[in-house]
Amino acid sequence: MPSSSQSGGVSMARGSAQTLTKEDAEAITAGVLNITAVSAEYSTRSQVTATGTNTNTQITGVTSAYAQVHSITIVDGSFITDQQVSSTSKVAVLGATTSEDLFGEEVDVVGNTIRMNNVTFKIVGVAESKGGSGINNTDDMIYVPLSSAQQYLSRGFRPGSTSKTVSNITVQAESAEAMEQVQADVTTVLLTAHGIASADSADFTVMTQADLVSTASSITTVFTTLLAAIAGISLIVGGIGIMNMMLTTVTERTREIGLRKAIGALARDINRQFLLEAVLLTVVGGIGGIVVGWLASKAMTQFASITTQVSFSSVALAFGVSMCIGVVFGYYPAYRASKLNPIDALRFE
Repeated sequence: MPSSSQSGGVSMARGSAQTLTKEDAEAITAGVLNITAVSAEYSTRSQVTATGTNTNTQITGVTSAYAQVHSITIVDGSFITDQQVSSTSKVAVLGATTSEDLFGEEVDVVGNTIRMNNVTFKIVGVAESKGGSGINNTDDMIYVPLSSAQQYLSRGFRPGSTSKTVSNITVQAESAEAMEQVQADVTTVLLTAHGIASADSADFTVMTQADLVSTASSITTVFTTLLAAIAGISLIVGGIGIMNMMLTTVTERTREIGLRKAIGALARDINRQFLLEAVLLTVVGGIGGIVVGWLASKAMTQFASITTQVSFSSVALAFGVSMCIGVVFGYYPAYRASKLNPIDALRFE
């Protein structure tokens, strides 16, 4: 993808520069070994209208290789062909969600027309649903020929003008083992094509799936640490609350403690009694938290289309932590109760 652009000395988001072209994709195809397909793509967003309906969605200009690289399956009609790219045809392939948004449950939408940027496109195919949500939902997308997107849908479009740049180039390696070699060769080819001597000055960025996974893992680690810190603070605050509650209970039951000691109860009996009460209190709270968490996960799966799974290990960990909180923060009140002098306790008002 292109590297970040500069605006007033401020670096914009990665990919915001306009440095890649379709010719770069052709150079990669010709100069890099161990690849199966190369897809030059141009992405933008546009308001799309059909008869009586409209939606705002992502429009992607593609070549025929896009379907192979991104595993797109067509359930009705056909995908974009190289001939349509060459002739700048005004045709479109709809994602499953976009098709439903524009035409409802109608099955046969091939042959209908839509308008984007005041240009009419004929629908030639509908892609199979792959599932997804969010800004990069592949079902909520429209595919058009790359040349048509560059000519009719490019940012700052003017009649008669044509954008020559692409948003990104996706390369499919023959195998996972070849990805490192392909990444290095793609970098070399693009540096030569752009007349750049050093990779440090490159006006593009080459990323593999391993890089994306590493980035996602780093983000996940940060969020995990943050959530763990919040959970730790919550446990400490909850434990202090339980300790205060048990100290209040000891004070309110001072005469009861004195009476039990007077008739023969040992200090360890009093200690165990109050420690058990503290543990029981936290266990009940832990069970309640487990139930609420399980219901929340089911609600997310049902209503937010986010697949969740509650593992036994997480439940066991939550239950064990709740018991430990009861033992740790209940020990001092139990110890204090066990050390009360029975004579002073019986005199307590």
